[in-house]
Amino acid sequence: MTINEDIKKACEVLAKGGVILYPTDTVWGIGCDATNAEAVKRVYEIKKRADSKAMLVLVDSEAKVEFYVKDVPAVAWDLIELSTRPLTIIYDGARNLAPNLLAEDGSVGIRVTKEPFSKQLCFRFKKAIVSTSANISGQPSAANFSEISDEIKQAVDYIVENRRDESEKPKPSSIIKLGAGGTVKVIRE
Repeated sequence: MTINEDIKKACEVLAKGGVILYPTDTVWGIGCDATNAEAVKRVYEIKKRADSKAMLVLVDSEAKVEFYVKDVPAVAWDLIELSTRPLTIIYDGARNLAPNLLAEDGSVGIRVTKEPFSKQLCFRFKKAIVSTSANISGQPSAANFSEISDEIKQAVDYIVENRRDESEKPKPSSIIKLGAGGTVKVIRE
């Protein structure tokens, strides 16, 4: 299957409220339409995770960040531009996303992906896509496709064909929380 066919199929599943398993700029992720509360609920169920724990979303460009965040602090643009590895930024004032995706304080973690497959997937889907590690909550994250449990694989509606044979063990993203007045708090280096 070509990358374009794979992305088209994944987008069809996402558009119907389905859940996919897909490669990202870090580890493999469980994903769904970040604006669809029912799909987000299914991801929490698959992960056996309380929905009081927020999940991050991927977008393909800086412009999309402004669509999902009321007031993007100026420092965010520098952080995104200067980051040498995947960076998730937690923003206050999330909007246009499923309410059950957000943290209790209304914040959301957003990462602008530069990895070709996930970037093209986000671009073609035209909406933010949930990206949470492909594991049951509390169990170790799967570093690559071969480490994902059968339980997770059987629970999703579509598994992307692309990049399944990679054996690298990518690190999760760095996480920074941006607060009011431009305060920066490092959550995970």
